[in-house]
Amino acid sequence: MNKQRAKEIASSPVMANVTCDGIPVYIQHIDDDNDMARIYPLNQPDQEMSVPVASLREHGEY
Repeated sequence: MNKQRAKEIASSPVMANVTCDGIPVYIQHIDDDNDMARIYPLNQPDQEMSVPVASLREHGEY
């Protein structure tokens, strides 16, 4: 995923179908300086992590 699209998803009130390594995730924030995304798995909101934006995949309708 590109950084601009990740930022759009992070700021949108509409839930997008995004995965990281096949795991559905929620994008909290995009770090412009490092091209990193702050995410957490939808089923484990306490497991926040930072991953490269390029590792995120958007899938069709949620």
